[in-house]
Amino acid sequence: MDNSMTNIEAPIKLTDGAVAQLRRLFDEKHVPEGHGLRVGIKGGGCSGFSYILGFDDKKEKDDEYMINGIKVYMEKAHALYLVGIEIDWLDGLNNRGFIFNNPNAKETCGCGTSFSA
Repeated sequence: MDNSMTNIEAPIKLTDGAVAQLRRLFDEKHVPEGHGLRVGIKGGGCSGFSYILGFDDKKEKDDEYMINGIKVYMEKAHALYLVGIEIDWLDGLNNRGFIFNNPNAKETCGCGTSFSA
């Protein structure tokens, strides 16, 4: 039995729009086999923290989840700030890209990629 994936419920959600866009990017960018979606945070941005979203391989500090068919890696320490977050894809006239709906954020900034906790 393969215990490499966490059996607990994923702490984040990906909307159908985000999943469709991520699958398209996996194909277009020729993401290597074994890589998954990295979701995390880093210090900086207008409000104190910025979101990390990209393709990466699994690191020692990561938890691994399967969300709507997408392999997701997230550092255990980042879960405190990301639990409950929903990642969506907008494709409108004024805004195009991934957006982060974070119920834990005390403040967000107009760019939508920065928050304070």
